[in-house]
Amino acid sequence: MNSPATTMRSLLGGLGLLLAVGLHAETWRFAVIGDTPYSSYEERQLPAMLDDIAAENPQFVVHAGDFKSSSKPCSDALFSDRRALFDASRVPLIYVPGDNEWTDCDRQSAGHFDPLERLQKLRQLFFAAPRSLGQQTLAVEQQAGAYPEQLRWRLGPVLFVSLNVPGSNNNFGNRETPSREYLARNPAVIEWLEQSFATARRENAAGLVIVMQANPGFKHAAAGLTHSGYRQLLATLRRETLAFPGQVLLIHGDTHWQRIDRPLRDPTSTTDKPGNRPIANFTRLETFGYPLMGWVKVIIDSELPQLFRFEVHPHRPR
Repeated sequence: MNSPATTMRSLLGGLGLLLAVGLHAETWRFAVIGDTPYSSYEERQLPAMLDDIAAENPQFVVHAGDFKSSSKPCSDALFSDRRALFDASRVPLIYVPGDNEWTDCDRQSAGHFDPLERLQKLRQLFFAAPRSLGQQTLAVEQQAGAYPEQLRWRLGPVLFVSLNVPGSNNNFGNRETPSREYLARNPAVIEWLEQSFATARRENAAGLVIVMQANPGFKHAAAGLTHSGYRQLLATLRRETLAFPGQVLLIHGDTHWQRIDRPLRDPTSTTDKPGNRPIANFTRLETFGYPLMGWVKVIIDSELPQLFRFEVHPHRPR
């Protein structure tokens, strides 16, 4: 017969094992939307979709940019409307600027605004403090200096980083010589991305999630036709991902094609053709986009080798 002390040690050991298993099996959840609302229909439906998201109890929602169509005026009134809409979210909401909100605002149909003035207005309205939007807020870290819209935050074993990388070729411009705005912003983008990978490695993070608006043209890059505005970004992303021991998830919108795939190629691979093998620890999630509404739940599961699970939720109108 075991002694009372032996029995107690056995019980405590079993309890410790159960606690360890429970901790190991812990999961975290967040939701992803983007390229919405574009139409009056979507303006009416987005609050309902945000309520549907809140009912699933995610830790936060990420909006990957483009909160209006390119033809709607980039007015103060519209910006304030979107701020109120996002603040009505019952869970924290983190917003990333899209090209429709600043780089494309100089179009006649968008009101012929100065893009840099509109970006500054976005900073005043959406990034004045180091916290998310929503009825409940989440603390975030902002990049010091001129780009407070570039953020970092954490959830469980994962580090998150947002980048101001808009569509329309990252505002590179239509000529061989890049625009002055691109030349000023892109080094800050690259620095923030490299710092985030370094932080994730230092903290032994299981994963890094990167959120930006633009689709950087993975298909063209794989064919050797990388867009000029994304060349340095993709080279940095490829190099840092290959050197990172955890999983990397890139979230973007822009091309309105909801998908989850592995489009980043390893330039050192010799499978079939050089550079033809997908980088195994990299996943791309593109958001729903007009005219289709919906959202994606991302589940961080430390028991999975791939770390992330996905649930796709097309929106059902009310």
